[in-house]
Parts: sequence; structure tokens; C-alpha cells
Amino acid sequence: MRYVRVELPDGPRWGAVKGEDVLTLKKAPYEGIEYDGKSLPLNSCTLLAPCEPTKIVCVGKNYAEHAREMGAEPPGFPVLFLKAPNTLNRPEGTVHAPEFVQRLDYEGELAVVIRRRAKAVKAEDFADYVLGYTCLNDVTARDVQRHDGQWTRGKSMDGFCPVGPWVTDEVDPSCLKLETRLNGRAVQQGNTADFITDVPKLLEFITASMTLEPGDVIATGTPAGIGPMVPGDTVEVDIEGVGVLVSHVI
Repeated sequence: MRYVRVELPDGPRWGAVKGEDVLTLKKAPYEGIEYDGKSLPLNSCTLLAPCEPTKIVCVGKNYAEHAREMGAEPPGFPVLFLKAPNTLNRPEGTVHAPEFVQRLDYEGELAVVIRRRAKAVKAEDFADYVLGYTCLNDVTARDVQRHDGQWTRGKSMDGFCPVGPWVTDEVDPSCLKLETRLNGRAVQQGNTADFITDVPKLLEFITASMTLEPGDVIATGTPAGIGPMVPGDTVEVDIEGVGVLVSHVI
């Protein structure tokens, strides 16, 4: 099933995509599937980020070649950092950096959306805690990240985490092709089969230290090929079986 959040006159609403329609739900899908009897054409809906995270847990350098392009050897364990909820951005949304940012980068990634409270999860049980998977762009102020020596400010500016277009539970995260396109040109190509740490082990590692809540997001890392964006650019994160997330830089 594919889950979306849509903007309606009375506020955001969750829905399930059925063919070309959205069947709206009474509550978030991780609280139980309960339809309200209404239907909307998908192509007429304004989609919102399909998650409501208390935190976005990101994995750095989870592809060996990306680690090397950043001037480091692949780490021996997952390197974690957080993006704050203020970074959340919708499909077809705009990304705008403060004027002091000199280099703004794209980073296409597979994201995991959590279904229920997760603490001390064993890798073999990971699927019990996952609502589904979506596309994510870990927008980064690269010069700020390097200047600060840690990643909080460069990763957590307003709107720096486009997510979407929906969450799907219809894919296996172990072998998915990922492509990021800048103005239609492929700039990143990877496959989740090349993760240093796969999704089940990531969930075990993360929840050994922190509790994940329903709607929280794990960004699983980006492949090699990161690069700059400038105003006027369009970025697409395309993941096999998941969908295409489009963002516009202004």
C-alpha cells in the first residue's frame, strides 16, 4: 500500500493511494487503517511530506564510495546525526538556503518511516516496526558543515529535508536502485544492496541508543556523486519501486 498526506481546506489528512485516487483516512496509518469514506483524484491533491517525525535520524557514509569522495575510509559502524523537524519539506516543495550559504548540496536517499515505538529492536524483527519506505533529499549546506566541524547547522536549516511523494510498504529495502537527477541529468546512481549497514542492522543499532516513535524517519545514507545546487535547479530523487521526489531550488 502507498500512504500519502494531503493538504485539504480543513487541514492535513492521511490517505491511501488506490489506482488514481486517494482514499482518505480518519487517522495516521500507524494508528490503524480506518477509511472515512471519501475519495480524491490523486492528480488534484497537494501532497505533503508523508510522515510526522519527532526526529529524523540520518546515517552518514553508508556507501563506501561516498565515504571516499568525502575524504574518509568507510566507517566500521554506522555514523549517526539528526536533522530537526523544521527541515521537513513536501514533494514539489521549494528549497531555499540563507544568503550566507555558499554551497548547497543534494543527497538522494532511501528513508524508512517507523510504524510503532521501537526500542532495542533485533535486526530479525525490523519489519514489525516499519510502516514503509520513501524518498528523501538530505539537503546540506556543505560549506557550513565544513566550517562548523559538526553537522547540526549545515543539515538542519528550514526546509532541508524534502520527503515523499508517499510511503510504500510494497518494496524490499535490500536491493533498490536509486538515482538522483539534477535538471534531468543523472548525478547519483546507487543500489541499497551496497549499504555498509543494511536496514535491519541500522534499526537494531539506532534503537540500542534511542527510542524511535511512530512517524520517525531513518535516512539511510547517500551514494557517491553529491554535488551543488543553485537557484533555478530541479532535483529528482528516483528510487525503484518507491517513486520520484521532486524539489525546486529558489
